[in-house]
Amino acid sequence: MLSMIGLIGGLALLIILTMRGMNLLIVGPISALFVALLSGMPLFPQLVSEGEANFVGNYMSGFSGFVTSWYLMFLLGAIFGKVMEDSGAADSVSKFVVEKLGMKYAVLAIVAACAVLTYGGVSLFVVAFSVYPMAISLFKEANLPRRFIPAALAFGSVTFTMTSAGSPEIQNWIPIEYLDTTPYAGWEVSLIVAIFMAIFGYWWLKRMIMKAVSNGETFIRQESDPVVGNQPLPNPFMGMIPLIVVLIISFIFHNSLKQSALIIALLCGVVATYLLNRRYFRHFWNAVSEGTLGALIAIGNTAAVVGFGGVAKAVPAFEAAVHYMTSIPGSPLIGGALAVSVIAGMTGSASGGQVIALPVLAPHYLDMGVNPEALHRVAAISSGALDSLPHNGYVVTTIRAICGESHQAAYNPMAAVSVIVPLIGVALAILLFSFGLGI
Repeated sequence: MLSMIGLIGGLALLIILTMRGMNLLIVGPISALFVALLSGMPLFPQLVSEGEANFVGNYMSGFSGFVTSWYLMFLLGAIFGKVMEDSGAADSVSKFVVEKLGMKYAVLAIVAACAVLTYGGVSLFVVAFSVYPMAISLFKEANLPRRFIPAALAFGSVTFTMTSAGSPEIQNWIPIEYLDTTPYAGWEVSLIVAIFMAIFGYWWLKRMIMKAVSNGETFIRQESDPVVGNQPLPNPFMGMIPLIVVLIISFIFHNSLKQSALIIALLCGVVATYLLNRRYFRHFWNAVSEGTLGALIAIGNTAAVVGFGGVAKAVPAFEAAVHYMTSIPGSPLIGGALAVSVIAGMTGSASGGQVIALPVLAPHYLDMGVNPEALHRVAAISSGALDSLPHNGYVVTTIRAICGESHQAAYNPMAAVSVIVPLIGVALAILLFSFGLGI
């Protein structure tokens, strides 16, 4: 009982302190310590036998493991975004979009860019780094409140593309191992749900932005914003080519190199930006340095939350919660969706929700005769809902490290399109599968 209070209380503490703007590098370990103390977890590795759970060991394993796996991708992604910004390539593309499509399509351009890169296999974190320079330019040109940029980036990245059939993102591939399916499992239902989420989510996002504009909100410059002035800009097509290079190369090498394909793709993107637009750079090496610093801040914030998940997963209450969630009576698809989504929310990770829930759910539900393709698609879509609570690594990185916003200003619209819209999508998928579509 005390362990459960610690788990729920630690998660609540993490969310509350994050929403209040406290530093994640402090909030993460404090919240994890609260969980450990109320669960009776030993604090130091010297107090337990080798391999046994302890606060410092589990927290640092989660923290360092994330850094080890993702540092180079964060680094190159941040540098790519900065060189696109410094060369004027991002401004050139944004001006082209506004001139050709009109300012009312500025938000659509950002969402579409994120969607294309995400479905092309570029990591969600890297997509935010890469598209942000164009997003800030478009919002400035259209004079839209900048606090909605994180919502636009998230909507194009972690909703209708991340968990759809055929997506190369890991959230669509994890169920294959447990259900013996393919990345295109339940594609008919997936297509309908994706179209619904795209249309409804975009309508809602635009409605929120227009309401804010009607209330007098405008774009407000920050000191960290690039100062373009009368700087000559490259041809917009030269500005778009580096983005296309990243997309194509990541797609080509994704199956063979998995996430490591991004190292090659992003490096080629940086080189392409320099070669095509080198005479437009203001301070190339300054841009590289700023990108490096941004990457360190971003990956540190994210790893701090992942470390919390490393402690939370090791306490008795977490195992009890998983058992309860995976034993919910009624429709297996509803139980599966709830289990994956809630666990993803607890760990702050969509992939974590699947990896923990599916080894328990899959054998049990398959023995019951549940269609594996339906379970695959429901698990994938549901993993992208409650995972986007305030403490999620992508949420923290996008709002704070990339966009320089606060949770108070930016999280509510982000939650609308990355939590509520996917939850409705999950319900729609379960309903369609219940009527036999795609089975």
